[in-house]
Amino acid sequence: MPYHLRFGEADPLRIRFAVSPLWEAHSAVRVLARPRQQGYHLPWMRRIAGAAQGLDLAPLHLLMPARGHSPDFLYPPPLGPAASFEEEIEAVRRTDPALALHDFERALAATPGAAESDEGRRMLADPADAVGRLAELLRAAWEALVAPDWPRLRALLEADVAYHSRRLAEGGLERLLGELHPSFDWAAETATLRVDYHGEHVRPLDGQGLVLMPSVFTWPDVVSGFDPPWQPTVVYPARGIGGLWTDARDRTPEVLGRLLGPVRADVLCALTEPMGTTALAHLLGRAPSTVSAHLAVLRDAGLLASRRYGHQVLYERTPLGLAVSQPGAE
Repeated sequence: MPYHLRFGEADPLRIRFAVSPLWEAHSAVRVLARPRQQGYHLPWMRRIAGAAQGLDLAPLHLLMPARGHSPDFLYPPPLGPAASFEEEIEAVRRTDPALALHDFERALAATPGAAESDEGRRMLADPADAVGRLAELLRAAWEALVAPDWPRLRALLEADVAYHSRRLAEGGLERLLGELHPSFDWAAETATLRVDYHGEHVRPLDGQGLVLMPSVFTWPDVVSGFDPPWQPTVVYPARGIGGLWTDARDRTPEVLGRLLGPVRADVLCALTEPMGTTALAHLLGRAPSTVSAHLAVLRDAGLLASRRYGHQVLYERTPLGLAVSQPGAE
């Protein structure tokens, strides 16, 4: 059943993108309990298996019903475009116990027997204590499951934001929302975004705008909702997760390495999405100064184009660069 987000006159001017490390930590915990979400992440799961066994994730899993409400306070939409994990987890710690209790009641009611379990009764009896314990568990999950790979994940998420920001600038709101995910349906005549989601719900944006948040671990679903006081938000799978856990250097054809040199060829082949120097350096495990020098040469040779986006310069392959990086492609 669909979730309807109704835009007012000012709301299209208040669309913003955001990236949330806290959301990725929470979603990574969810992936461990949901086989249908694990397809793209098997290499990651094999690598973190030992660390995951050392965590007691049961309290978090108890608040992740297959259908129904999950506590919004555990992963509120970030206030800025790139909040740090420390900023986000501190916001969780400051949650009003009364708000947390309401969230616990709704989430536990969605799973038969959850409210009567030992952990469920403990949460309901002392929500302030539960908030602190869950925040510590989320921190442990972040440090064990996500933080070691955060530079790679952040690079992918920032590349998605750059791509879709450009699409918004080029084609407007209708094109952007039509491309983000197959479950999105933009009705221009009523200025309503329809999202296939769990439950029938209509929410006017009322001038708050909308946060669009790419996620690595949300695939294949989209997530919407976020009841007041949280800003209306839609979380969608980021572009490019199919190659996320593949070493970028493994994608470089051997013949191209002989032609351009191995590092320069890696730089060219890694640019499957527009990307800045820092993100590309993280992806390739190279020093930013080294990557910057190779980017300049590739741009001067006509294989890359650059453009400014906010405070950073993004690089992308030109048609010639695309042809060179895919030898043998039809």
